[in-house]
Amino acid sequence: MTLQDLFRTMGERPQFLVAFFAALPLLALILGAVDRDRGHYSPWRYLYSGIIYLSAVPGIFSLTLNVYLFLFERQSVMNMDVLTQLLPIVSMILSLAIIRKNVDLNYIPGFDKLSGLLMLITAVMGLMWLADRTHIIAFFRMRFEVVALIFFGLLILIRIGSRQIFGTPYRSQG
Repeated sequence: MTLQDLFRTMGERPQFLVAFFAALPLLALILGAVDRDRGHYSPWRYLYSGIIYLSAVPGIFSLTLNVYLFLFERQSVMNMDVLTQLLPIVSMILSLAIIRKNVDLNYIPGFDKLSGLLMLITAVMGLMWLADRTHIIAFFRMRFEVVALIFFGLLILIRIGSRQIFGTPYRSQG
């Protein structure tokens, strides 16, 4: 099964997709009304964490797919599938906004890893776009291994730099 087959299957039964992505912000609203300013305590923060991951993983995937389709495949915005390309992003934004009103996201387990993943994906997409636009592989006729080493080296530098910019010093895990 290809990704296109998966999207076609989801498009054939859109009620499940719409129900899932509509339920996440609604569940966040209900939890916000029930927790009464105790969102940073257990078990509320784990429930919020589940909602965040259920909305953010497909949302980030959809966002990354859209960037890829628009930058590299040159797909028109008018050909965007609303259910598979836009709905996950809208659900993610709504869910995060509602949860953010109820609880400080620093209390949510794993949220820092999720934002780090988003930053890493953004850096990778930026580097891929830069390599695509400059035709660095064709221009220098480098071997793939050399380009891969440069690419991963730049990723490490971006990660170290971002930690320093946002106040968390880089520490080796060894």
